[in-house]
Amino acid sequence: MTLTTKFDCPIETVWTQVHRPELLQHIAWPLIRFTYNDAEMPPATWTPGRYRVGMWSFGIIPLGGQWVGIEYPEGTAVTNGRAVLRDNGSGTLISKWDHWIFLEDTGDGLTRYTDRLDLEVGVLTPFVWLFARVFYGHRQRRWRALVATGFRALASEE
Repeated sequence: MTLTTKFDCPIETVWTQVHRPELLQHIAWPLIRFTYNDAEMPPATWTPGRYRVGMWSFGIIPLGGQWVGIEYPEGTAVTNGRAVLRDNGSGTLISKWDHWIFLEDTGDGLTRYTDRLDLEVGVLTPFVWLFARVFYGHRQRRWRALVATGFRALASEE
């Protein structure tokens, strides 16, 4: 599954926001809420590594644990007008959650943002894929709303 949208925002700003666990929590709400068992979590920013999170649908239905596996296949900075983040995750219910975020500077002050997801859940894959399609559409709508307000909703979370 691949979904793309454009943000009226410089790529460097989008890239900075992608690294904030608060952003993930905000754009996923209310479909998914993430919880952290480790006192060190969430980190101040996502850096390469594996992070254990709990997942809740609508904040109340437990979905089990999930590993968020942060990788930067093209480096940790915007280079030549593009940047890539990969969450090579897995979890209690989902054996493979390979989520890529591609950012591209379109040259006109806009950023092309693409979510690409490959997942495996056994016999439930078609149902989880359908939920993921709705979820990523929801995430991109929440992203666009944040960009339109200058990320105001996250200001109180800093």
